[in-house]
Amino acid sequence: MTSTHDVLAGQKQWLGHPVGLFVCFFTEMWERFAFYGLKALLFLYLTQHHLFNDKDGYLLLGTYAGLAYALPVVGGLLADKYLGMRKAVTFGGALMAVGMLGMAYKGTQASADSGADLVALQVMYASLALVAVGVGFLKPNISTIVGRLYIDSDPRRDSAFTLFYMGINLGAIFSSLFVGWIGIAYGWEYGFGSAGIGLLLGLLVFLKGAKHFHGQAEPANPALLTEKVGGIRRETLIYLLALVGVAAVQQILQISIDFGALGALLGLAPGAEITATEVVAVALTLVLMVWWFKFIFIQCNALERANMIMLMVLTAISAVFWGLYEQTYGSWLAYSDRVMESPTFDLGLFSFAFNSSQLTFVASFFIVLLAFPFAWLWPWLDRKGWNPSAPNKFGVALLCAGLAHFILQYAALNPLESGLAGFWWFILAYFVLVIGEMALSPIGLSAVTALSVARVVSLMMGVWFLASAFGEMIAGRFGALASMPAGTAVPDALNIYADVFATLGWVGLGSALLMFVLSPVLTGLIRRAQQTQG
Repeated sequence: MTSTHDVLAGQKQWLGHPVGLFVCFFTEMWERFAFYGLKALLFLYLTQHHLFNDKDGYLLLGTYAGLAYALPVVGGLLADKYLGMRKAVTFGGALMAVGMLGMAYKGTQASADSGADLVALQVMYASLALVAVGVGFLKPNISTIVGRLYIDSDPRRDSAFTLFYMGINLGAIFSSLFVGWIGIAYGWEYGFGSAGIGLLLGLLVFLKGAKHFHGQAEPANPALLTEKVGGIRRETLIYLLALVGVAAVQQILQISIDFGALGALLGLAPGAEITATEVVAVALTLVLMVWWFKFIFIQCNALERANMIMLMVLTAISAVFWGLYEQTYGSWLAYSDRVMESPTFDLGLFSFAFNSSQLTFVASFFIVLLAFPFAWLWPWLDRKGWNPSAPNKFGVALLCAGLAHFILQYAALNPLESGLAGFWWFILAYFVLVIGEMALSPIGLSAVTALSVARVVSLMMGVWFLASAFGEMIAGRFGALASMPAGTAVPDALNIYADVFATLGWVGLGSALLMFVLSPVLTGLIRRAQQTQG
């Protein structure tokens, strides 16, 4: 009988990695082309076409993206227990494609006299719901497939996830430059429509290349999918319930709960609200924590328990990083649109200037630029015995996120002669932020597959993305701090941004310090467990 180890060892290789890695690379590249293309336009679309105020725009951006990252918990669980990764990715990609194309329906421009186009708003909410549920099925499972292509002790794992992460960001570069340009220059519908076409290309790559997974993405027990539940095949029932979930998410995106008397009791500002998305995420987290404590203390040995504790700490602190990082699609985007000078680049035959939506490509550009150096860096440091632990890498990431915001604070307090903030300070802030991302995100993905107990790895990948969901919602709340009335004078706006960026800078630095303190505690816990089991 052929073992999994033999199957993995016999995979066809390309550039020193299994061919299946590159199938995942290009699938995720096109999927992220679609996802980030939508995201690059969404805040501007909400505030300029549907005339949302800043606060509501930031919160919808955060709650939509939060749901998109919370639902992978469910998608990962269903893939682990029933569907397998291949079926989950295929179904999720199909939902996302329909949602992306649905966003191309914009209806009529909102105005102070006629208000918003209510039909267009509901189509938008339904489309965002399709995308969010689709991400829930696709996102955790495409990442898990990457981990399944390597045996646990393979030293190429961190490099593989770094290369995979480069694919994500190639898609983000192309989407920001192309979707961001076409959406602003020719119309929102063309931008969103082009994102949908990109998603269809990614799905085609995946279907054509699935043979290179060598069965590692198939259902653990295919017979369960054909069993009847209430007279319906279980697989069909899963898909039908997912569509019911789409309808539920469409409503959840529109619901906010007023604290009322409770808000006054807690000292919150009058009118303070919590979104239904935040309620769902907190409830999901409470359920997960009950399961997690039961799992690690009843079903895990000492080493598995220590690994899972480290993973949960890393996962939790990553939410803070993403809350800071995702300002790039919220307050950073608004800052670049409203108070920053964007120079014109003259290349002789033609000249051009980036619009604010296109500038979201900068982070992904730096990630692609740094991917190979970082893929080389970690094995090199490991050979020297200098490779930082995962908690220390996360501490570096949070430190960089804080410093990036202090750079923007400086730029806001020291405008150019034009009265606008400088462009190159903005680029420097992005560069510092991306160094942090390279120290956290691919390392986190790798940690999930390496530290998780094997039988719950897809679920734990979903938990990792749930932390990203909290990060998105935190980002919406952080972004709302920078809300301002339409027509705010540039000097006043710069002062508001400076105050907000300073606050976020201190959040990053404080969180970094916490991780540096926790690092020896967590690594010591694992070392003692290894000694006990050895």
